[in-house]
Amino acid sequence: MSEDLKAEIERLKAENADLKSAKPSRGTLSMKVSEKGALSVYGMGRFPVTLYKEQWLKLMSIAEEIKQFITDNDSRLKTKD
Repeated sequence: MSEDLKAEIERLKAENADLKSAKPSRGTLSMKVSEKGALSVYGMGRFPVTLYKEQWLKLMSIAEEIKQFITDNDSRLKTKD
C-alpha cells in the first residue's frame, strides 16, 4: 500500500472519529430512529421524546389546537429557562 493511500486512510479515520464524537449544540433538535423503530427527537430536554410514527402524525394533526391551547393558557403555563 502506498504512503499516500495510508495517509489518506488515517486522515479519513480521524475525520470519522471527529464526526462520531461531535454532539449537536445545546438547543439544537435532532432526530433518530430508535432500536424499536420509533422516532426520537433529541434536544428538547434531558431525555429524548420518543413516539411511534402514528403517534407523531396524530400529534401533528392537532398542532393548531395545541398552539391555541398554549395561547389560551399562557398565564398558567411555565417556560423552562
